[in-house]
This record gives sequence, C-alpha cells and structure tokens, in this order.
Amino acid sequence: MKSPIVNELSSRSEQSARLSFTTWLHPRATIIVEVTKVATILIVEDELPIHELIRRNLQSVGHECRSAFDGREALDALAGGGIDLVLLDILLPEMDGFEVMRRIRGTPVIFLTARSGLADKVKGLSLGADDYLVKPFEMLELLARVDAVLRRTQKAGAPFELDGVRVEFESRQVFVHGRPVECAPKEFDLLETLIRNRNIALSRDKLLELAWGYDFAGDSRTVDVHIQKLRKKLSWEHRIKTVYKVGYRLEA
Repeated sequence: MKSPIVNELSSRSEQSARLSFTTWLHPRATIIVEVTKVATILIVEDELPIHELIRRNLQSVGHECRSAFDGREALDALAGGGIDLVLLDILLPEMDGFEVMRRIRGTPVIFLTARSGLADKVKGLSLGADDYLVKPFEMLELLARVDAVLRRTQKAGAPFELDGVRVEFESRQVFVHGRPVECAPKEFDLLETLIRNRNIALSRDKLLELAWGYDFAGDSRTVDVHIQKLRKKLSWEHRIKTVYKVGYRLEA
C-alpha cells in the first residue's frame, strides 16, 4: 500500500517527472544540453517511493542529489562535505531526525515529515532548521521552499545558461550570445519561474500565481502573450513547450 504522500505527489508532479525523463533519455535524442547545476541536496528519507519521487523532481530542475536512508548514514554523507541543503525526515531508523539536526553544523535543513503537531514544528525550528514542511505536500511547494532556502544561503544565485542564453538572477539581466536582451519586469519573473521549475508542466493558473502573485486579477491569456514574447526574444520556440490542456514547460 502506498504512503499518503505518494498518492498526493504522484499526479501532475510525477507525470512531469516522467515527461522530463523521456526528454533526457529518448533514444532518438541528439541534442546535448549544458545545464547549470543549482545545488547539491542530501535527501534523508527511509521510504523509498517518497525518496525517489523527491529525487527525480529535484534533479529535473537541475539539482544534484545524494541519498541517505537512516540518521547515521545522513551524518556520514554530511561528513564527506559538499552538501548545500538537507531534506530531513524525523522518523528515521538508527537515529531520528531531531538528533541528526543537533549534530548538523552550518548546512541548511528543511524538515519533511508527517509529524504535524505544533510542538514538533517548534522543536524542529528551535534546533535550527530553516523550514518545516508537513506531508503530504505538493511537489511545487517543496521546490519553492528549496529555492527560498537556497536564495537565503546564496546557492540559487548562480546564472543559468542554455542554448547561448544566460540569465543572471541577481542583476535580473538576460543575454543571448553575449548581447543583452531587454525583458519587461513580468517577462523576467515568468522566465525565472520557468527556469526554477524547468522540465515541469505548469498550468497557466500556476504561472500566474508564481510570477504575478495571488492578487493578480487579469486573464490567463496574459501568460500566453508573455510566453510568445520570451520565445521570440530568446529563440526558445523549441524550449518552451506548450503542454496540451495544461500550460507550458521549459525543457532543459
């Protein structure tokens, strides 16, 4: 029987993950793409289906993932260095997540756990965790929280490069083959949203929510107009794909 989080996450997110894997592994594929690695993330989760779903979605947006399935294995992985962020369950074999957290020094941590009680949240955050996310959760929410923590720790500010396009997030500048390209503020916000969630199909409503904000009162066709502008300016007609009856996906 599947865990509740697997049922929650394996709809659109898992479908998007499968789509992105098809893009990478299709036997007829001839394009080799250089994608900027965003961060190295240690996933500490003992339930394999959940672990794999998180790993695939993180990798689909450019992160490198390492795995641990119990508390002691997590500490061994951290001792090896090179970890930018830890996603940490609480109910782990060998050593629970709270005890692991007490021994972590200098590495950001997000708790991912089914323990939803206020006391557990306060304890986790008091021990120094950067965030606390309760299962079941939407994969897009996890990706957004990962991005937020990496931003605070300055691990998500590295420029993104693809097909001669360079996007510098800190300065909000875009270059195509070294030449600057002017993007309106919302064009850049939409571009950044697509990049942060690359290889994931996003609905128009989700793009409006992420790039324009909850209070936007306009029409979803606004997204279509901005997508067309980005495709033209960046020559990304083959990169920003229309997903039938869903919305758009940046393939990278």
